[in-house]
This record gives sequence, structure tokens and C-alpha cells, in this order.
Amino acid sequence: MHNESNQVLAIVKPELQGLGYQVETTGGQIPRPVLFGEGGKMEKEYRIDAFDQGNKVVLEVEAGRGAKGNAIYRDIIHMSLIVDADYAAIAVPIQYRFNVSGKVIKEPAYSKGYDLLDAIFSSGRLKLPFKGVLLIGY
Repeated sequence: MHNESNQVLAIVKPELQGLGYQVETTGGQIPRPVLFGEGGKMEKEYRIDAFDQGNKVVLEVEAGRGAKGNAIYRDIIHMSLIVDADYAAIAVPIQYRFNVSGKVIKEPAYSKGYDLLDAIFSSGRLKLPFKGVLLIGY
């Protein structure tokens, strides 16, 4: 799962960096602060795929299995808790294909992500701290 998302991120990395994003490297994801303790010491952080400090955009790229495993729920919560995250962007495959007992199963990852975000924003019951959320299908 992580390897697939790293491959997708590697493809768009030069363009993201050209736009001002800090993008994860081979060594790991980018730590972003969540909670501070005494003396302003960072006590909790989440690691993300990319961050645009100027526009305060957090970006997560999910692979097929991550999309099938509802990683978008975790991403939304983690990104909501990151200090200075005004915008959230999540990239998921349009469709994830996998084999079960020799049969190809198709999981509509993008449409499921869209339905989740639509429910969150339409219901108004869960208030997210973002000025905007972008769902990207690849």
C-alpha cells in the first residue's frame, strides 16, 4: 500500500515542489505538529506526504489498498488536528482493482471518498477546521 502511494507521489513530486510544497523523501514523511506542551515543546505530531507552508495545504496520497481500508477517515482526522492546516487535499485512485480467488474486484475508491466528504459537509454535524477540502482522483 505505502509503496503504491510513494510511486504516485514520486510522479507528482517535482510539480509539487515547484508550487512550494515540501514533499516526503525516501527517508520518510514530513512531521507536522499537533500538540505542544510546556515551553512550546512539540508533544504530538503526525507525518504527512506533503505540505505547502505558504498556503497551509496538507496533502495525503493514498494507494488502492489504503483507499479500500478507509484510510481517508484517518487522513481527515489527522489533517484536522495539524497546526496551521487551512486546506486538506487527499489523492485516491479512481478505482482500485484487486484479486479475490482469481476474480478481479473493483473498488470505487474515488466515489466512496466523494460520498464521505459530501456527507460530512452536507450534514453539518461534523465541523472540520478547513477553509477547503480537495479530493483528487488518479
